[in-house]
Amino acid sequence: MGTTTDIRDAVEAELEFDPLVDDADIHVVNINGDVALNGTVPSYPQYMEAAAAAQRVAGVRNVHNHLQVVLPDENYRDDAMLTTAANNALTLNVTVPDGVEATARDGNLTLTGTVGYGTERAAAELAVAGLTGVRNIKDDIDISYDADPVDVTWFVQNALDRNALVDDDSDVSVDASGNTVTLRGHVRTQCHGL
Repeated sequence: MGTTTDIRDAVEAELEFDPLVDDADIHVVNINGDVALNGTVPSYPQYMEAAAAAQRVAGVRNVHNHLQVVLPDENYRDDAMLTTAANNALTLNVTVPDGVEATARDGNLTLTGTVGYGTERAAAELAVAGLTGVRNIKDDIDISYDADPVDVTWFVQNALDRNALVDDDSDVSVDASGNTVTLRGHVRTQCHGL
């Protein structure tokens, strides 16, 4: 993929092909591999899947998801019902620690609380993402680490080695300072979900 039109056409084809996305009201704009998704979708899972589908296309460097979730009338839930459903989903999910809470306002969920790991934060968002009535999720969950930066560096380097995310002879280095971990170096491909 090289040209703006080729990438845009490929993203549009991927959205059309993806059975989890209703692409009827999605407009794709591409400028040098920076793809913007504009328009509407009828659910939050489709909002997320549209961005994932666009990112799968060769030549796409970044996806800017400007889609809006416009719920069908039958999927609307008032704030109290959605808050209750979200908090029940969080409580029932064993990977989400106690203390994580959700509040809803016009279909927009805000998650708050403190977790020990990023995976717990991601699990909380995933636990509520598919609920009927969700238009958007704002994740205000704090991650509280009690680890020494030297330990964090070691843990991250071990994770890279263990998961073979980079070649053994790569020049990727790990540096931890305060609450920030910085990876420097070169890899063959862009990897998401780290």
